[in-house]
Amino acid sequence: MIDLHTHTTLSDGTSSPAELLEEARHVGLKALAITDHDTLAGFDAAYPLAEKHNVELVCGIELSTQFQHPQEPKLAVHLLGYFPDRLPDDEFRGWVTSISSTRRERNLKLMEKLQSSNISISWKDFPDLDPDRVARPHFACVLVAKGYVSNFQTAFDLFLDDSIVAGIAPRLPSTQEAIKKIKANGGFASLAHPMRLRCKGLATPETIIKELVLKGLDAIEAYHANHSTEDTGHLLQIAAELNLLVTGGSDYHGRNKPEIRLGTGRGKNLFLPYRLLECIKERVGRAQEKTAAETNRSMCH
Repeated sequence: MIDLHTHTTLSDGTSSPAELLEEARHVGLKALAITDHDTLAGFDAAYPLAEKHNVELVCGIELSTQFQHPQEPKLAVHLLGYFPDRLPDDEFRGWVTSISSTRRERNLKLMEKLQSSNISISWKDFPDLDPDRVARPHFACVLVAKGYVSNFQTAFDLFLDDSIVAGIAPRLPSTQEAIKKIKANGGFASLAHPMRLRCKGLATPETIIKELVLKGLDAIEAYHANHSTEDTGHLLQIAAELNLLVTGGSDYHGRNKPEIRLGTGRGKNLFLPYRLLECIKERVGRAQEKTAAETNRSMCH
C-alpha cells in the first residue's frame, strides 16, 4: 500500500515529518510522498529519517497555480509534482521559494477580508505560526474554535474556498509554467483532486484536463479521499483515453482533516498498490531516456 498525497506541519498538516513517517510505518505503507503546499521543507526534514522507518519516501510538492482558460480566467489549479528518481535542483527550489513568499501577502489579505466580515480574528489566534506559514486549514480551525462555523468543511465553503482565495492570491505562477519547471527537473506533473476544480463557466474538469494535456500534463489524481467511486471510474477512463499516468493519495492532514486516514482515505475508500508507483517510475524513466537521446542527437548535428 502507498500514499502519494500527504501534508506535514511544514505546510497545513498536524503531523511533523518524523511523526508522519512513524504513522506510515504503523499503517503499513510501503511508499509515501510528502506533498506539502509550495515547499519541499517537509520532504527535506523526512528524507534522512525514511530508511530508519522502512518507508520509501518519494519527493513531492503541491503547487498553487492559476490556469488561464478562455471560459475560466484565473482558475485555481493545484498541481502535484513528483520526483521519483532525482531531487529538484537549486533553481527549482529558488523558484518554489518565490511562490511560498506570496503566502504572507495572501494571508494578510485573507485576515483583512475575514475581519471586514465582522469576524473577530487576529494573529494572536495563531500563537505558534507567523503569516508566512499559516494555511487555510489553520484559519478554518480558528473559525470552528470561535463558533463562527460548526465544522471544518463549512469554514471552507463560506470563507476559504479556492474561488474566494483566488481573488486575493497574488502572483501565482501559471499552471503551464509549473508543469515546465517540474519536467525540466526530471519530474512529472499530476493534476490534484480534479473533481474539486471550481469551474463556473462552460468548462468542465474534463475539458480543463484536455487543455492541460496540451500544456504537458503527465497525470491526473484519479484516486483521492474525496472522490466517489463514480468520480474515480470517470477519471480512470479519461486517463486511459488521453494516455495519462494515474496518481492517488489520501490528502492526509492529520487532525486538520480527522475523517481522512493515512493510506486508506475516507471510510477506507483507498487502497493503492505499489504497482501504481512502479508504473510512474517506468514512464518517467522512458521519458528521461527519450530526452537524453534527443539531446545526444542534437549535439551530433
